[in-house]
Amino acid sequence: MRNKLDAGPEAEATPAPASPARGRLEVIATPIGNLSDVSDRVRASLARAHLIAAEDTRRTLQLLQALGLSRPLLSLHAHNERQRLPRLLERLRAGDIVALVSDAGTPLLSDPGRQLVHSAAAAGFEVRSIPGPSAVTSALAVAGLPAERFCFEGFLPAAQRERRERLAALATEPRTLVIFEAPHRIGSSLADLAGAFGAERPAVLARELTKVHESVYRGSLGELAAQAARDPDVQRGEITLVVQGAPPATGGDTALLRRALELLLAELPPARAAAIAAQLSGVRRSEAYALALQLGGQVK
Repeated sequence: MRNKLDAGPEAEATPAPASPARGRLEVIATPIGNLSDVSDRVRASLARAHLIAAEDTRRTLQLLQALGLSRPLLSLHAHNERQRLPRLLERLRAGDIVALVSDAGTPLLSDPGRQLVHSAAAAGFEVRSIPGPSAVTSALAVAGLPAERFCFEGFLPAAQRERRERLAALATEPRTLVIFEAPHRIGSSLADLAGAFGAERPAVLARELTKVHESVYRGSLGELAAQAARDPDVQRGEITLVVQGAPPATGGDTALLRRALELLLAELPPARAAAIAAQLSGVRRSEAYALALQLGGQVK
């Protein structure tokens, strides 16, 4: 581990070690809302790029104009990344500096660019990180929940059945979870989270981080689900959820739990079956519900 931070502009001016290929890919984090978060290093990296690969060229053009910059742009998103790779690798072979940016925050975190970074590195080009804002770390910083170990889940499945199945698999995860969610789905997702993890599980909803209308809602999953149902402001803007991990297992008869659920699910919906089976077996209700969802598709 290094003992000192890089010296800044002086360190930037030092030429990198010789590479078998001359070009360089710079992965640049851009503001998640507040333009003041652009560092001098990010500004300099964008200014020297021969080409900027952007998730949405319109959004990146607005950023460049706000910074007083003008650089060539090429769209690079989930639907065209594979087709763009040959052109971008050719630019790197020609010795160009190619910048990779997403609409906001750090690229590759639920954003395109993985294929480009992987291919550039495999071809021997230097890949450099130009760090900056991230909704993941920003939300963890204000949540006040355990952050020593955490899991980034990105966006949950849009379809409710797949979302509930994914949450069932995460119900016993002991690490803090960081989840992105679309505003029009946050109400139903919070309800599903409360059902899968237990309504009492602590969580924080961070909305519009670093922007004028930044809001942080704290409480249990049940409380946040209720607030989202009654307050339309919760369902606006960019949303990052931070959910505390599952508490240590408290024991109980897991064999009895499974057998009870197998019987109850033939007659009752998962939530009701889980509540009864949890009381019978001594297992936490959230664990019972997670297993109920897993078994639901098997019970005929």
